[in-house]
Amino acid sequence: MANNYDFKNGKHRIESILDNALEIIEQDKVPNDDSFTFSNGYYCWVTAIFVDIRNSSALFGDEDKEKVAKVIKSFTSETIEILRNNDNLREIGIRGDCVYAIYTSPMKRDEYELAEKTFYINTFMKMLNELLLGRNLPEVKIGIGMSTSKELVIKAGRKDVGINSKVWIGKAVARASKFSSFGNKNGIAPLIFSKSSYDQFISFLEEKNRKSKPKEWFNKHYDEQLGTYYSANIIKTEFNSWILDGMKD
Repeated sequence: MANNYDFKNGKHRIESILDNALEIIEQDKVPNDDSFTFSNGYYCWVTAIFVDIRNSSALFGDEDKEKVAKVIKSFTSETIEILRNNDNLREIGIRGDCVYAIYTSPMKRDEYELAEKTFYINTFMKMLNELLLGRNLPEVKIGIGMSTSKELVIKAGRKDVGINSKVWIGKAVARASKFSSFGNKNGIAPLIFSKSSYDQFISFLEEKNRKSKPKEWFNKHYDEQLGTYYSANIIKTEFNSWILDGMKD
């Protein structure tokens, strides 16, 4: 028996959504999941980080599937480990060849802490590639995008069947995804930050590195659709020194 779609009941469900009130709550911080219902939404500060593999189609097309699986598992597991450890984390996952995380970021210091995660991931890739080369496995290049904005966050899906998820409506998630595709391509450095993210964390980066000139670490770019953004190739010094010293336990 065919499992046909009941379009008449579908019409009634759509009308129920369109005709009932939806409360939009504006605040700085995205609440935890239990605050979301199908009749509310939140307009809050959000930062997204996307980490995208370059030339993934060539890697995925390799006939040695065990080799591909080891590379992808190594990349995703540690990238997630770096991204997940933050109280402001609201969603984390994998989309195809991309690992992403979405955070609430009500304070400027939150932006700096999240930028630090991108520096760690950028340095981690040096460690990963050293380990891959030592096992005759292919190197991995990535682009890392980070973007910040106020976004509308809603719970969407079907309440009565248990299929639902948060939907992020705004610039942060979409731009972070796009920026990750810019990094490590066409001569651009791997780290890409929206102007909104850069403006929030740069003062903290300068405070932490008073003997240096952090603004000189960034190149400024402009895109007609995405506006101003910044690229950089920042690494964590202690982590990098350990890699260069042979990664001794």
